[in-house]
Amino acid sequence: MIASQVVNRGLRDRRVLAAMAWTPREWFLPPHLARSAYDDAPLPIGSGQTISQPYIVALMTASLAPRRRDRILEIGTGSGYQTAILARLAGTVFTVERLPDLLVEAEERFRRLRLTNIQTRLGDGAAGWSEEAPFDGILVTAAAPRVPDPLLAQLAPQGRLVIPLGDLASQELVIIQRSTQGFEQRSAGGVRFVPLISRLAFMEQSRS
Repeated sequence: MIASQVVNRGLRDRRVLAAMAWTPREWFLPPHLARSAYDDAPLPIGSGQTISQPYIVALMTASLAPRRRDRILEIGTGSGYQTAILARLAGTVFTVERLPDLLVEAEERFRRLRLTNIQTRLGDGAAGWSEEAPFDGILVTAAAPRVPDPLLAQLAPQGRLVIPLGDLASQELVIIQRSTQGFEQRSAGGVRFVPLISRLAFMEQSRS
């Protein structure tokens, strides 16, 4: 998977590749999909959510560039796969999920992997986690029409925010860095994610 789907597409960050090699992707899928765990595609995890394809996980992680002592905020725990990758690279990962069933399952996976540097919360991810701010990096695993203001406010100086922006049909992965002059933004290409459901992003009826 790493050689054919990640390295061959130009991503060679050794820390990211090692974190993916250490993390059993099949643990983060329903049992009937375990054989497809390493396919070059997103896969359903229930509740209308998906686990991103391996290349996208690698791209988002490399774009965030987490360091060993960083405090990272993840919006959208989902299966917990992206969370686990981040936890192997950063100091502490704070992850927010709005669907209780997914969060319970993810927490059990973290325990099985003995990942003790992850803190979880059930709630509206677009609101962030103000009590623990500021964050050295923020990664959003669902698409929004614009960056929610609370996330920008909770980003530390020189911190990075990685988020898919666009409508329900067309999105681009955007990397935002906070500098002394404000916020600098660049694109890492087209992507397709489920919507970020929140009053600050897409309302529930936007799914239709």
